Amino acid sequence: MSARTGSLHERHRAVLPRWLTLYYERPLELTHGAGRHVWDADGNRYLDFFGGILTTMTAHALPEVAKAVGEQAQRLVHSSTLYLSRPMVELAERIADLSGIEDARVFFTTSGTEANDAALLLASAYRGGANQVLAMRNSYHGRSFSTVGITGNAAWSPTTLSPLQTLYVHGGVRTRGPYAALPDEEFIAAAVADLEDMLAHTRPAGVAALIAEPVQGVGGFTSGPDGLFAAFREVLAREGIVWISDEVQTGWGRTGDHFWGWQAHAAAGPPDLLTFAKGIGNGMSIGGVVGRAEIMDALDANSISTFGGSPVTMAAGLANLGYLLEHDLQSNARRVGAELRERLVAGAEHLALVREVRGRGLMIAVEVVRPGIGEPDPAVAALVLERAREAGLLIGKGGGPGGSVLRIAPPLSLTGEEAREGAELLVAALAGVDAELAGRNG
Repeated sequence: MSARTGSLHERHRAVLPRWLTLYYERPLELTHGAGRHVWDADGNRYLDFFGGILTTMTAHALPEVAKAVGEQAQRLVHSSTLYLSRPMVELAERIADLSGIEDARVFFTTSGTEANDAALLLASAYRGGANQVLAMRNSYHGRSFSTVGITGNAAWSPTTLSPLQTLYVHGGVRTRGPYAALPDEEFIAAAVADLEDMLAHTRPAGVAALIAEPVQGVGGFTSGPDGLFAAFREVLAREGIVWISDEVQTGWGRTGDHFWGWQAHAAAGPPDLLTFAKGIGNGMSIGGVVGRAEIMDALDANSISTFGGSPVTMAAGLANLGYLLEHDLQSNARRVGAELRERLVAGAEHLALVREVRGRGLMIAVEVVRPGIGEPDPAVAALVLERAREAGLLIGKGGGPGGSVLRIAPPLSLTGEEAREGAELLVAALAGVDAELAGRNG
């Protein structure tokens, strides 16, 4: 077979599906990274404020993780869950202890999508085969058939077919929708009333679970008031419905205030199941479910994982989690994230294209709109993304409907100096696009 010719972008388009999204008009080939920076194939250096979609949690090329991966790879790369694995057991023990769930069991997967798939299966099995699921509007839970089917964001849900019947609940977005103008306490009461009304029109025995992100990731780092899911939990517990907290993006201290996102809703206790992925592997492919033993043990058929719990990925997870805890990166996320957000709020205060700066810890969003209209405009977000990249800053985007939210999620070891630099670059990009749009409209 002859060698492929053309640019890497052309070769990408020739062999990969067109729906595989690439950022930027001139897509980047990232070749290496260190700390909070990455370099492209042309030698340009960027301050990374997206971390491979919230996955490079501690730092690029973290020596402790690289060393653990290399040492384990020299011993044994793969075995599957059919054999005992010391790294898998050790990481499971640490996660079970950190989860806040009593008598916890852990099952490892290779991604957040697969983790949510497994959680839905476990909840359904525990509930006697119940096939209805409560999910939040504007949510995202993965790209498998079942998780796409429960995703409440049309931009990421290419089919209405699903093995589950999904009922969408209010409450995941604080500043839009029918309850936006209400104070927090009344917002929660209205969302709970909506949940109870929905359950009154269905058969609660047929509802397996509520799955919810404490802070919606792809949806644009939106969330309801603290305590919302604790109030939901009281309703769910009366019916025996399982609460699944999707912590794929919020886990491991990223929100600063809490190690897990559910802890902002802790009045009714921990979730029944918690799903995780992304940051724990710092780029290695790790996902999983942790939950109460009676639910985790509910399957009545054989099940294994070929690649979940791989010795190499488990070694990476152990080293990465150890580094995170030893260096108290949760506190760093709270402290540095607060400064970053304050600078973005101040810098964007008089810009017509910025509707809102929100988030907590190092999970921050800037929602942009078409000036003078106030409606979401993906083209405006894409323009800011380009301008930030030109200045040496990588950020993400998302949100719905419309997809006009800039997502900011640097590695949790971000320094104060880097936060100030990144805020300056992003504010400049926003101001530049704001002036550009004003000139067009003038």
